[in-house]
Amino acid sequence: MINHKILLICNLLKCMVNINLQINQNMLTWQTTKTLLSITLANLLTIGGSMQDSTHGSYNIKQEEHILLVDAQGPFNDITAKKYHQDIENYTQKMRGSPWGSLVFYRGNGIFTPDVEQSLIDTTHYRVENGMIAVATVIHDSSYADILQMQLQRIYQSCPIQFNFFSDSNNAKTWLDRFIYEHKQYL
Repeated sequence: MINHKILLICNLLKCMVNINLQINQNMLTWQTTKTLLSITLANLLTIGGSMQDSTHGSYNIKQEEHILLVDAQGPFNDITAKKYHQDIENYTQKMRGSPWGSLVFYRGNGIFTPDVEQSLIDTTHYRVENGMIAVATVIHDSSYADILQMQLQRIYQSCPIQFNFFSDSNNAKTWLDRFIYEHKQYL
């Protein structure tokens, strides 16, 4: 049975260029143009210990007027993603009624499993249905920033939402404030 760690590694590897990935009975093998690496599933499953019942990743959420600030660190597992969705629902209920946006900071080397990515798509749809009109995203200190940005693009493109990526928070907040202000002018 393939678990989330294997899917996470597969997701990462599929995003790389010139890769051949195979999962045979008890072996995960991948090859790039210069490297061939195989690992038994038993060894892979012991890397990092069991994460099934513990949270992985962290976040802080706060509201500043018409902007929901989210500071996320590390990869989310299913438990963290479900808790995040519940917390987002609570904040979203408070912000309904007028257009608002999210300013999201991702820190560290986190990427999402397919299940967590789907959970974040569901969370984003919920926010859009309840008044969110734009997302400004800043990715800090990540060795996998390109992969994370591709995942976030898939999440945001699944909804009718304006989004943009930034390298610093000042430009992100300026864009988001301006976008929300201009949107309110057309209402």
